Amino acid sequence: MNYKIVAKSGRAKSATMHTVHGVIETPVFMNVGTVAAIKGAVSTDDLQTIGTQVELSNTYHLHVRTGDEVIKKLGGLNKFMHWDKPILTDSGGFQVFSLAKLRKISEAGVEFNSHIDGRKIFMGPKESMRIQSNLASTIAMAFDECPPALAEKPYIKNSVDRTTRWLKICKQEMERLNGLEDTINKEQLLFGINQGAIYEDIRIEHAKTISELDFDGYAIGGLAVGESHEEMYRILDETVPYLPEEKPTYLMGVGTPANILEAVDRGVDFFDCVYPTRNGRHGHVYTDRGKLNLFNKKYELDSQPIDEACCCPTCKSYSRAYIRHLLKAKEMLGLRLCVLHNLYFYNTMMSEIREAIRAGNYAEYKNKKLASMLQENNKKEV
Repeated sequence: MNYKIVAKSGRAKSATMHTVHGVIETPVFMNVGTVAAIKGAVSTDDLQTIGTQVELSNTYHLHVRTGDEVIKKLGGLNKFMHWDKPILTDSGGFQVFSLAKLRKISEAGVEFNSHIDGRKIFMGPKESMRIQSNLASTIAMAFDECPPALAEKPYIKNSVDRTTRWLKICKQEMERLNGLEDTINKEQLLFGINQGAIYEDIRIEHAKTISELDFDGYAIGGLAVGESHEEMYRILDETVPYLPEEKPTYLMGVGTPANILEAVDRGVDFFDCVYPTRNGRHGHVYTDRGKLNLFNKKYELDSQPIDEACCCPTCKSYSRAYIRHLLKAKEMLGLRLCVLHNLYFYNTMMSEIREAIRAGNYAEYKNKKLASMLQENNKKEV
């Protein structure tokens, strides 16, 4: 991997990252396809047309169904999905949080009850690395526990200490797997993860500790899981300076356009979130003037595209009224058109962010973008 910062504007950074599956220009928003597919009937061919640089899939979900060993036999995720660009696989650590009622944590790892059929599944740091190696993603994530943001401090401290031990095991295991003869991607990268909930002293100490482990990149995990936006920004202000600037800085699971704009200003350059696809499937679409709810009756006779300035496949051809009709009729095409638009909006915003950083005027761009997006959100929807 070669990661080179090409410009800075304040704390915001823009880099070029060369990987085995192609070049990533940062800041970048990774489009989430949890089970190797974007929800909303969006194909990888579609992703090529809307400016997607990186696709993100989930280790736990692909292990449960269809199975990482099957995907390995089929040549790995890139070949399986017909996607020739980078893929990042989440480690399964988030499921430690999201499937809390179905799991049991120990020093060795986590025992799950499958959310599909209830069967017992064990995943620890070595198992997560093996699964991700089988998937042959470009970037693997180290296995961690994502504790609730508002958990008590003693629990968080113990959790973070265990995560550190797991990260060390992950690094050793990934180095071993990359050296095996039958490994598909022998240049698989590994990102470490910073945890610590909303306790800045734990976050900072953990950032210092894992920085010494020399991962290929560093993620901030355990945010956007119950804390306020202000608390998130405070943690980023305190933590990011203690992570290596010359490596990718990834804020996991975040977020809204405003969250991304604020995080970039604090030195983050990798993002992912289900918001654009999830909101699209509910008829909520993003514009430079804020978010629209196309189920709203006021769009019944609206012949405009979602956003007249947008060049996505949806806005080039379809009106708000038609998309509203599709959504009301429960036609899959309605969801697809909204998801395509939202992903294009996010991908295009990231391109604008890169241009602003490289032009040295990111703060001006951010303030203008935030003010513009508040316009529609300040109107009362009927």
